[in-house]
Amino acid sequence: MPFLARTLAALALGSLMNTTVVQAAEVSPTITIGTQEVGLTAGYMLPHRLTTDHTTKQQGPALMPSWMITLTDPISDSWIRGQVSIGAEMVYIQFREPVLTHGVGFTPKIKYTFVALDYVRPYAEFAGGPFWTDLGGRIPEESTQFNFVLTAGVGVSWFLTPQTALNVGYRFHHISNAGTHYPNLGLNASLPFGGFSFYF
Repeated sequence: MPFLARTLAALALGSLMNTTVVQAAEVSPTITIGTQEVGLTAGYMLPHRLTTDHTTKQQGPALMPSWMITLTDPISDSWIRGQVSIGAEMVYIQFREPVLTHGVGFTPKIKYTFVALDYVRPYAEFAGGPFWTDLGGRIPEESTQFNFVLTAGVGVSWFLTPQTALNVGYRFHHISNAGTHYPNLGLNASLPFGGFSFYF
């Protein structure tokens, strides 16, 4: 019986390795200058109260459709080899705490994608832009409904086909009115996310 179990395990492992090699050969994406990416990302916002003055536990789901275009061919020849993309993203957040409110924003965006691992591609991204929310004025951290949202995050794209990828990652969100009105402590949150992208 142990021999049979070892044989079956070896066959299963060999099959998995063969499938992975074939999949890698078939899936290998070719992203060049001018390649466009349309994506949809969703996550759940979790609050960070960074000081004792931060008392609001804002949280809720977020939805972020985006468009990007690749600006460079792969840069460098080491493990940091990657490509730069720019684009824009819409941000919708439904705040379920402390009261049911909403937020909508528009953020220009830049992304650096590491390409050394071929069909598994880590990336770093930054975005920022105007953000409107009716949560403003109802909490001590924000006195206005018009604000700005800044995000910084990391993620991984797993290419299922040369044109389709699944994305998972983490973002840090900061919302404030940039000192245009006081009080302006700002809201800070973590946003784990998942989504998908199409390339053409």
